[in-house]
Amino acid sequence: MDLGLAGRRALVTGAGKGIGRSTVLALQAAGAQVVAVSRTREDLDSLVRECPGVEPVCVDLADWEATEQALSNVGPVDLLVNNAAVATLQPFLEVTKEACDTSFNVNFRAVVQVSQIVARGMIARGVPGAIVNVSSQASQRALTNHTVYCSTKGALDMLTKVMALELGPHKIRVNAVNPTVVMTPMGRANWSDPHKAKVMLDRIPLGKFAEVENVVDTILFLLSNRSSMTTGSALPVDGGFLAT
Repeated sequence: MDLGLAGRRALVTGAGKGIGRSTVLALQAAGAQVVAVSRTREDLDSLVRECPGVEPVCVDLADWEATEQALSNVGPVDLLVNNAAVATLQPFLEVTKEACDTSFNVNFRAVVQVSQIVARGMIARGVPGAIVNVSSQASQRALTNHTVYCSTKGALDMLTKVMALELGPHKIRVNAVNPTVVMTPMGRANWSDPHKAKVMLDRIPLGKFAEVENVVDTILFLLSNRSSMTTGSALPVDGGFLAT
């Protein structure tokens, strides 16, 4: 299916690993030009070797000033995927200031900043665009030891709605994708304990975790004109977890 992404320029944050990296590869395969943002130079170097033509930008999105400088001259962007995130798991009574600051800086504040930069460029050029925020099922369900992570993703879902409301008149669509556990290398490592995995799988009607391509396919759909009447949504890719 032709998604109409060829010739468009996309920016993906958290592009070094997992969902972000796979999204970069899929966008380039669909004919898009891709700017890949990551804080880890080694990941970007290997991505460029794997996917020649990708434009790498190395910056820590938790640093507002550094991000402003790194992206100020990024050039025209038609599509944005806000994927970068951190997850610090702590029991509620042990949540630290550092965990709150770092998590909200990356998972929420950086989305505001990067989206502002990209959306202002779209508006100045007078072109339509699409933004996808990678959220989580944790935005809508309380999970033990996920106080800060759940809160940042809940904030991200509401940010998505407000962005859709305010950017819609400029023909910029904004949606979130909300995956369950995804079988990235990190996901496989974190959920390799059969007992831990069973507790979660028992709440998923389809009885399985998501594969990376399940999430990437949804991101590409939301970026494409195939979803031209969809904005302000939080689209679960969760095997039915949020229905239980």
